[in-house]
Amino acid sequence: MNSSLRMNRLSIQFTAFVATAMVLNAVAADKDSEEGFVSLFNGKDLTGWEGNFDLWKVKDKCIVGDSPGIEHNQFLATIEKYDDFELRLEFRLKDGIGNTGVQFRSSRVKDSTEVRGYQADIGEKYWGCLYDESRRRKVLIQAPEKLYDILKLDDWNTYVIRAEGSRVKLEMNGFETVDYVEDDAEIERDGIIALQVHSGPPLKIEFRNIRIKKL
Repeated sequence: MNSSLRMNRLSIQFTAFVATAMVLNAVAADKDSEEGFVSLFNGKDLTGWEGNFDLWKVKDKCIVGDSPGIEHNQFLATIEKYDDFELRLEFRLKDGIGNTGVQFRSSRVKDSTEVRGYQADIGEKYWGCLYDESRRRKVLIQAPEKLYDILKLDDWNTYVIRAEGSRVKLEMNGFETVDYVEDDAEIERDGIIALQVHSGPPLKIEFRNIRIKKL
């Protein structure tokens, strides 16, 4: 074998080695990033959740809220409560139309379908913002307009919700939308996690790959 062929073969082998190493490192990094997370949804049924099962269904390994149009907000909520955590999930809002969100450090309102507490918002005019549902009833932090450059209407988006002590951070599609510090010591720092279908016209929201890590 001449020296030129030998060098070409070594170059190909080295390139293949580097590519393999990069793949293995990426897999390891992804595995490390998910360490400590547990699934909140088994992909088959709504074990561990409570709510209106006429509205909330499981389809194609997704939790689906398919509203024909309702008079009052409806929520599918975890039975377990959480205090400090990081929650990761994916969502898809049909045609990007409607209003929904993910409640956390929240509680059911007695004799009502409502839930009170923080909401990581999803939907028109509220994408990525932090709202205080049925409590202060206002947007606590509005997401930057830059979010709209990476938002995927009618496609899957990622949401990361992190609550630790008095601090709440929201991240959508890898972009931080909220970094909020609660200055009211009376505000609850634990509670249920709940998925919302807002009152009003028909909408369809899907959630999948819902997992949580306690901090």
